[in-house]
Order: sequence, then structure tokens, then C-alpha cells
Amino acid sequence: MKKISLISYTIFLIMVFQIGFAQSGAKKPNFIIIFTDDQGYGDLGCFGHPTIKTPNLDKMATEGQRWTNFYVAANVCTPSRAGLMTGRLPVRNGMESDVRRVLFPDSDGGLPSEELTIPEQLKKANYTTACVGKWHLGHLERYLPTNNGFDSYFGIPYSNDMDREKGFNREMFFSPQIKDYNVPLMRNTDIIQRPADQNTITKRYTEESLKFIKANKSKPFFLYLAHSMPHIPLFASTDFLGKSERGLYGDAIEEIDWSVGQIINMLKKEGLDKNTYVIFASDNGPWKVFNQHGGSAGPLYGGKGTSYEGGMRVPSLVWGPGNVKPRMVSKMGSTLDLLPTLSKLAGVDLPADRQLDGYDLSGVWKGKEETPRSEMFFYHATKLFAARKGSYKMYFLKNNPDGYPEKIETLEKPQLFNLSIDPSERFDIADKNPEIMEEISKMVAKHKQGLIKVPNNLEKFITN
Repeated sequence: MKKISLISYTIFLIMVFQIGFAQSGAKKPNFIIIFTDDQGYGDLGCFGHPTIKTPNLDKMATEGQRWTNFYVAANVCTPSRAGLMTGRLPVRNGMESDVRRVLFPDSDGGLPSEELTIPEQLKKANYTTACVGKWHLGHLERYLPTNNGFDSYFGIPYSNDMDREKGFNREMFFSPQIKDYNVPLMRNTDIIQRPADQNTITKRYTEESLKFIKANKSKPFFLYLAHSMPHIPLFASTDFLGKSERGLYGDAIEEIDWSVGQIINMLKKEGLDKNTYVIFASDNGPWKVFNQHGGSAGPLYGGKGTSYEGGMRVPSLVWGPGNVKPRMVSKMGSTLDLLPTLSKLAGVDLPADRQLDGYDLSGVWKGKEETPRSEMFFYHATKLFAARKGSYKMYFLKNNPDGYPEKIETLEKPQLFNLSIDPSERFDIADKNPEIMEEISKMVAKHKQGLIKVPNNLEKFITN
């Protein structure tokens, strides 16, 4: 009897050891961030657009989470992307400027090498990483994705309207021609096509992404797919051109939706869907001054180039069957939260030598807790434009709600809006809520005490 018990106990220990070994050797989750350019809050079917058809993104929203109070770090391209990559407000790393809002082809600056990026974090856990699409954090070799934690890069290094052959000509944007925009398409550090054929750019970004997923299905990977669309000039491939009820802008969005469907289908086909998180968001609000070629902020006030809700609140989805609890999340989240969240899920410790502005949202994704984010700071370049605590957003400055031409002025007295009741920011309730105004003012004062002035990286020019 004792002998049988000893044998049973030995078998039990072996089984426990095997199970523990299997768990410790389990493949870490994969991550895919899909980032669009200048797509407005109201430009998806699941966010209320009446004519743009986005069945794949709508399905993502149904199967995953739809975040309705999700913010980017800035209201234009470069600083917004810097915030996503580092989990830090752009004013902390010199990626904001009152003179030049974004990087240009003649810029000599970029994301500082001492900044820690999402792919560099994930490299600590042996992730394979790829950047596909628009970078816009420095086009010189020392600033490219391959020097910021990515194993490979395929894309246009800055906005698709740059390197214009005819200078600024507004009509060029409404009847775009490939030859008018001499932007380079790069693979790693080499230019492989110039001008890039933008008619097929969404399709080629998608094909590159699918190849990466298939080639790395047996190991943990991180894919950052940053579409050049729907930034003007708008382009779409022949399968989508002229097909949307919303015109050329709708064509571009519906091709992005197709791209999302291709990626989700590939994950399912390769058996990766149960171990992959897919995050979708836009880099800022719609470029409203380009009329029907710009997007919609839906019920929100303002657009790209403003720190009103329409400029910095973006459509966002999180998908991961079995890992992400399906629901609508109406509390705050931000692209600033992605670095700490992905780090947590990958089992990587956060750095202790810098101030991060993001929070770990993994518990919210899994449905185990409410969002830890209760505040948000809204900068316009280096100026603090507004601050939000809970449902209340307090403004210190004002601007042209269309963003361009910029007209930043100090308000005679701060304004206050309850965004849960008034997301369109129509009703100033400052006079009736002095205690809330005081609470937010204290929060802002504490925030400013933690800011350290750093060198500006957007005002450096290439000299011959």
C-alpha cells in the first residue's frame, strides 16, 4: 500500500513539474497596433458614420472593446506618434514645438535615442518587431524605426503630402497625382521607390504585414502598422476607388477596413487569434479644412490641430478573443497607456529612470477592473491647452476650431465642460462649479512641477 502511494505521489510530482514547465514556456502574446492618419472620431460605422461601411472594424468592436473616451498624446502627427511609442507626453522628450508642429523632409531632428520605445521594451522579452507604414519620428538613418527597436521597416517615413513638386497648391490635394508628391518608400534604411505609388500603398502595407505575421507565427511578435491614409492627398487602389458612398475619403477608409479584415483572417487561419491583441486607433482628429477630403469628428467639437475633443479624442478598438472582454468602455484611455499595458502583458518591467504618463490597461481589457486613468493633459505644442479630471475638462486657451489657421489665445477666464453630459462642449459650467475648477487647478499645478525643460527636437534643420 505504501509502495503504491509512493509511486502515485511520484507520478503526481512529475505531472506538476510538466505542467509548470509548459506554463513557463508558454508563448507570450502577440501585439498588433493599427494606427491610421487623420481619421476622425465619427468615421467608422461602429462610431456612427451613416455611409462609410466598415464591417471588419465593426466586428472588432462587437467581439472586443470599443473605447469611446480614448485620447492621443497630441493633436498632430509627430508628437502624437512620439507619445504612443514612448508612453510619455511629447513635452517630456522635446517632440513638441511652438514653431514647427511636425517633422519635415528638411528636419535634422527626431525621437531622441535615450527615449525607450514599445519595441525596445518588448525586445527585452525576445519579441520580433516590425514597423510598416508611416513613421514620422525622423527620416534620417539614426532616427528610423530600425534604430528604435524595430527589426524591420517598410513604409513612407513621414506624411504622404510632403516632398511636393509644386510647393503648396491647394487644388493638388483635391485631384492628387502620384508625380506631385515625391515621397520615398523605404525598406529598412534604403529607398526602394520614389515617388511612392500611393494608389497601392494601403494594399502593399497590408501585404507586408501579412508576410510578417506568417513568417513569425512561431514566436512572439509586435507589429506596428501605421497607415498613411486617410491623410491628404487621398488615394485608394482600383478595388476600392469610386466604391464608397462617402467619396474618395470613404474609399480610403473602406480599404483600411479591408486591410483590418485581412489581418484578422490571417490570425485566425494561422491559429494566432487566441494569443494576439489587436489595437486600432487614429493619430489625431480629422483635417477639417480640406472639406469633403477631410473626415468627421462626429458629435465632438474641433478637429486636427486643436486640443478640443475633436482633435484628440479618437476612435479606438481592442480585440483579442478569450483575452479581451467584449464591452463598450466609456472611461478614459490613451495611446500613452499602450507601452505600460503591453509591457505588463509581455512580462517586462517598466523603467524606473523616467516619468511615464501611461497606465496599465490590461485589467480593463480583461474585464477585471475599471480604467486606472482619471486625468488627461491636453497640450498644444508646448502650451497646456486644457486638462481633464473624471468627466470634467477645463480650458485655459482657445483656438480656431478648424485648427488652421492656428489662433491660440488665452481665455479671459477658464471654461469648464462636463464631457459625460456634453461631449460637444457647448455648455460652459465653470461659474457653477468653483470646487471642480479648484481641484483641476491643483492637479495642473502638481503636473507642471514634474516637468523638466528639455532640448527641442523639431526645430533642427539639415544644413548643406
